[in-house]
Amino acid sequence: MAFSADELRVLRRALATALNPAPLQDDDVQDCLRLAESVDESVAEAGRLRAFLLADLVRYRQALPGSLTGYLELLQDALAAGYDPGADDLAALRALRHNPTAGALLARCQVLAERSVRARLARVAQAQAPVRAAVTGGPRARLLALPGGRAADEGGAGPGAPGKPAPRPPEPGERPVPKPSEVFPPRRRPVPPPPPEERVAG
Repeated sequence: MAFSADELRVLRRALATALNPAPLQDDDVQDCLRLAESVDESVAEAGRLRAFLLADLVRYRQALPGSLTGYLELLQDALAAGYDPGADDLAALRALRHNPTAGALLARCQVLAERSVRARLARVAQAQAPVRAAVTGGPRARLLALPGGRAADEGGAGPGAPGKPAPRPPEPGERPVPKPSEVFPPRRRPVPPPPPEERVAG
């Protein structure tokens, strides 16, 4: 964007006022407003020209290989205007790499595309960093044992944990419950018969 001599004087006065605030005369205010309008018009016009350039680039790319010269020229202009080459541009340049200009543009576009991808990944990682910090940065809550859990099954080893109830002592005159060994005495093993020699001797 180029400024005329009058616009540069207005811009210089506006910058000086921004650095050292002071009341402005009405003429200076009007000059600043006109300069702002001119800048807005120039930005809008640049956006329209960029849109036309990219539309022409798509049309020339779709007409390849017959539109080789025009496509390469438009691609160079688009790159100079800050265009990030896409996958379609890289595929077209790979198909045209036999052309020296296309080969040079392919190497340049690969570098720009890789740089653009890295910048997008960095923005995504920077946007997700506060979310990760909020999820993992807080203090971890202590885990408390609930009654009736594994500690109770293991006999309540912890302090204050209820253990197994002690057996109730028998009351006077109450017959104690017999043990299983008393009700069912162990079976005696049968004695093996003596050898035949001992029977004959007997």
